[in-house]
Amino acid sequence: MRPSGRAVDEMRAVELLIDVNRYAEGSCLAKFGETHVLCTASIDEKVPPFLRNSGSGWVTAEYGMLPRSTHTRTDREAAKGKQSGRTQEIQRLIGRALRTVTNLKGFGERQIKIDCDVLQADGGTRTAAITGSYVALYLCFRHMKKLGAVNDIPLTDQVAAVSCGIHQKNAVLDLDYAEDSNAEADANFVLTAKGGIIEVQGTAEKTPFSEAEFMQLLNYARKGVAELTHLQRVVLGLE
Repeated sequence: MRPSGRAVDEMRAVELLIDVNRYAEGSCLAKFGETHVLCTASIDEKVPPFLRNSGSGWVTAEYGMLPRSTHTRTDREAAKGKQSGRTQEIQRLIGRALRTVTNLKGFGERQIKIDCDVLQADGGTRTAAITGSYVALYLCFRHMKKLGAVNDIPLTDQVAAVSCGIHQKNAVLDLDYAEDSNAEADANFVLTAKGGIIEVQGTAEKTPFSEAEFMQLLNYARKGVAELTHLQRVVLGLE
């Protein structure tokens, strides 16, 4: 029995609330159970120096956790003067995930900056951030199309992410903190709606896991991402 009472292949209740920020060109509040991440997409008319005069745009991301997003308060990283290795890893992951489904030549020499702020954490903040960021990015491109800045929305596929792991010897989908903190193994899967694999991060926390167990996790991840990409299309009015 999972701590939450869910079936082994059952996601937490997921909500993707759009247009929650009045200023950002695209915004989405991603709720995976008690994990809540605010994702915004903002247009910058300048690209990084290495892309000047290339005709290509760029998508990048920043990630952060509010001081009281967890059980105990943590100081803001800005107050410490530097970002943690974890923060840098996650924001690079978000940026990579979005760029793989974006036609960077399709929106000129502009940069879309994604900001992911964790309001409340109960496991799976990076997967919620990726899933919500795709929605915010789509809305940003839709805004640009409405203004005539692009002819078509330059996205080639959808991207979403979910965690899977082995908890009490059972493969499970979408770990919350109670499971994640006691898992024998945990993995994050970043997948596309068409079934492509963008990134897999998997770690055995106690003992090595088998190829068969990994394939079970992948199958659960595909199920979860199919549900998430369907929800993305629904909230975006695409079906």
